[in-house]
Amino acid sequence: MGKAGKSAAAKSAPAGKATPGKKTASAKRAASTKKTASAKKTTAKKVTAKKAATKQATAKKAVTAKGVRKKPAIVPEKATAPVKGASAVKTVAAKPPSAESRTALVRRARRIDRELAEVYPYAHPELDFDNPFQLVVATVLSAQTTDLRVNQTTPSLFAKYPTPEDLAAANPEEVEEILRPTGFFRAKTKSVMGLSKALVENYGGEVPGRLEELVKLPGVGRKTAFVVLGNAFGRPGITVDTHFQRLVRRWEWTGQSDPDKIEAEIGALFPKSDWTDLSHHVIWHGRRICHARKPACGACPIAPLCPAYGEGETDPEKAKKLLKYEKGGFPGQRLNPPQAYLDAGGKAAPPLGAG
Repeated sequence: MGKAGKSAAAKSAPAGKATPGKKTASAKRAASTKKTASAKKTTAKKVTAKKAATKQATAKKAVTAKGVRKKPAIVPEKATAPVKGASAVKTVAAKPPSAESRTALVRRARRIDRELAEVYPYAHPELDFDNPFQLVVATVLSAQTTDLRVNQTTPSLFAKYPTPEDLAAANPEEVEEILRPTGFFRAKTKSVMGLSKALVENYGGEVPGRLEELVKLPGVGRKTAFVVLGNAFGRPGITVDTHFQRLVRRWEWTGQSDPDKIEAEIGALFPKSDWTDLSHHVIWHGRRICHARKPACGACPIAPLCPAYGEGETDPEKAKKLLKYEKGGFPGQRLNPPQAYLDAGGKAAPPLGAG
C-alpha cells in the first residue's frame, strides 16, 4: 500500500468507529415515528373498548328496564262473584299510572264526583239544625262521636238553651249532664259555652258568615267553619273529616295527610261551586260503602275508577251485606232529615233512648 492510501485509511477509521455509538437524525426520526404510531394504536384500542363497554351497559340497562315494566291490569266493569267450589280469586282493578297527568287526574276525580252525585242525589249534612247557631254547636259536638249521637242529644240542649245568650249564661254542670252521651263532655261543654259567649260579646249573638271570624270561636277549626259556611250560608267549602281524608287518598287524588294541604289540593281539582256538594258525596260514600276496615267493593258504583278496588269484599252478595244506613235498609243519622231524603227511601233515626 502506498503512503497516500495509508493516510486515507487512517482518516476513515475513526469515523467508522464512532457510527455505532450515536444515532443518526434519520434513525431518531424513524424511532419517534414508530413510537407515535404505537401510542396511537394503543389509544385507538382503548377508545374502541370503552365504546363497546358503554354500548353493552346501555343495552343491559334497556333490557333491565324493559324487564321490570309492568303492564296495567284490565279494569273490571263490575265485581265478579267467585265460582262455587273454587278458591276465591280477588280481581283487582288497574291502578292509575304513577305518572298520571294532571289533566287525567282532574277528569277522573270529576267523573267520580258525577257518579256519586247520581248515587246520592239527596246527600245533605247529617246533623239536625234549624239555624247557624244550632249547626255550629252540633258540629263542635260531633268530634269523636257520630252525627246520630249528636242528633239524639241536641234536642234537649236547644230546648233548654235556644240562643247563644242562654247557653253562655248556663250552669256548666247542667250542660255537661246533657252532653254526657257525646263523650268528652267536659271539654265540649267548655267549647260550646265559650263560643256562645264569644258570639254574644263580639257578634251580637249572631254567627259570623266569614271563615276568618268563625275559626276564632272556641272549638271551631276550618272543618267546622266550612260545614257552617257551606250549609248555613251557602258559601262553598270543603269539609275534610276522617271519611273525606281516607277516600281521597284511596282514590289517589292526593298523597297528603295534613287536612289543610288536602283541602288545598282537592279544591284545585274542582270548581269552587262544587266544593260543598263534593264534601257530602265523599262523606256519604265513606259512611255507607267505602268503609275504613272493610270496604264493600263488590257493591261500589265507582269500582272501575278506583285504584284501591279489591281492598275490601269484591263478591257482590257479600258486599251488599256490608252496606250501612239507607243503602243497607237501616235508619240514617238525622231525626229530622230533608223531605227529599225521605222520598228517596231514607229512614229517620230514632230519638235518644228509643228501641
